[in-house]
Amino acid sequence: MSFKHIVFIIALSTALTGCGGGDGAPEINPTNCSGGGMQAILPTFDNEAARQAFIDKCQALAEKK
Repeated sequence: MSFKHIVFIIALSTALTGCGGGDGAPEINPTNCSGGGMQAILPTFDNEAARQAFIDKCQALAEKK
């Protein structure tokens, strides 16, 4: 590998690590609260309390419409 490739890989790794990596809670919006969005997001929660809070907020969003 050339020096340019090594520098590029290190810079890319640093940039991707700085993006946050999904540590924050998912945004409550119609897309995430739809069937497909829920299927993708619910498995990412670490605990049941956070999972239930997300579901409750989605239900509140649906009631506002």
